Amino acid sequence: MTLTTAAQPAPARQAPPTRAARAAVLASATLTLMAAAIIAPGLPAMSEEFAEAPGGGLLVRFVLTITSLAIAVSAPVSGLIADRVGRRSLLVSGLALYAVSGTAGFFATDLYVLLATRALLGVAVGGIMTAVSATVTDWFEGARRASFLGLQQAFASLGGVVFLPLGGVLAGVGWRAPFWLYAVSAAVAVLAFAVLREGQRGRRGTGSGAGEPAPRGRLRGRPPQRGVAGRIAGVYLLALVATLAFSMGPTQLPFLLRDFGSGPGVVGAVVAGSTLSGAFGALAFPYLRRRLASTAITAVSIALLGTGWLLVGTAGTVGHVLAGMLVGGTGVGLVVPNLNLRLSELAPDGRRGRVLSGLVTGIFLGQFLSPLALQPLVHETGLSAAFTWTGGAMTAGAALVALAAGLARQALRVRHARRVRAGSCHTPTTSITAMNSEDSGKGAL
Repeated sequence: MTLTTAAQPAPARQAPPTRAARAAVLASATLTLMAAAIIAPGLPAMSEEFAEAPGGGLLVRFVLTITSLAIAVSAPVSGLIADRVGRRSLLVSGLALYAVSGTAGFFATDLYVLLATRALLGVAVGGIMTAVSATVTDWFEGARRASFLGLQQAFASLGGVVFLPLGGVLAGVGWRAPFWLYAVSAAVAVLAFAVLREGQRGRRGTGSGAGEPAPRGRLRGRPPQRGVAGRIAGVYLLALVATLAFSMGPTQLPFLLRDFGSGPGVVGAVVAGSTLSGAFGALAFPYLRRRLASTAITAVSIALLGTGWLLVGTAGTVGHVLAGMLVGGTGVGLVVPNLNLRLSELAPDGRRGRVLSGLVTGIFLGQFLSPLALQPLVHETGLSAAFTWTGGAMTAGAALVALAAGLARQALRVRHARRVRAGSCHTPTTSITAMNSEDSGKGAL
């Protein structure tokens, strides 16, 4: 049964965001994806510092992973705050907490205190990511939203390109020195507080769709219906799986490159290369979105990730490994803004922050689970074969997504033909428009 809603009055358009406001949001995005890894180069020295602590060898490893876990756990709460309190308040608070909890690691002399500060850092990152995505989807609609989401992901990737090498340089001074990089967030917090304004949540932004009624099958401010909720859950699952697979790079690559005789500098350059290619993929997303449906981009991005990992698994030189990482990074650069855009289209207007926060949970839960879930495969097959098997599985998954999309389109066309024959359509033009709209997204991730 088709859901219909009463006509909604056109809400007032929000004023377009200023350049300073856009700069504040993009600067916030640079602080997110690399947050946990900034201190990675200093882990060996940190292990020596806390060698005498009970369980110190294991707990030091959790200094990195506990941040990702805290992001995944706290993001849904951040989404609730974003919808009920506001995006600006959440973003400024998250940036302030980021600066305090991040730099606190420099002063921590107890390993458990250090772990607590890293968990708080995860809470801050979850709030920042949720607030940034919700703000962008409030500001824009249609092609402008896709363009800015791609830009947001590109800046998040470029943050890794800039801050991760700096962390390596500072780690040469001492393992505590990289913690000062988190202080940059204080300046971004001041900027965000000064230039951002709290918009009217649950209303359309400044793009082409402003003032239009909610799409068919979606009510303003109400929980998603069953079919829509299933597609939202599918997006979350895809984000978790894609991130779990991509996280093989930073977690397993150092050991694979060690077999090629490469040192930490080469490892850092290869991982940074994949981050840079992710930025290029994100910048290419708006161009592809104007020409391809969401499902097609999903299939392409998963196929790129799978192909990259097949190249890594069959590589005989460091150059081949780098090529695989570049291809895989491009796939991830495409998939994240695509899933962000898909969720923003599916989410009820008044619950957009909560729906988008689930994507943050999926991404960082995948990061946290990656070494745990893939270690049995690595143990049984070896590192190279593990990359090959994972790449093959991702490539096969991309083919299945493309096949499912084709079957869904065919089913919609058959359903439309039946409705036409039964005389249930009000007008052919309206029906065809609705079918084409569903064709680009229904049943797709």
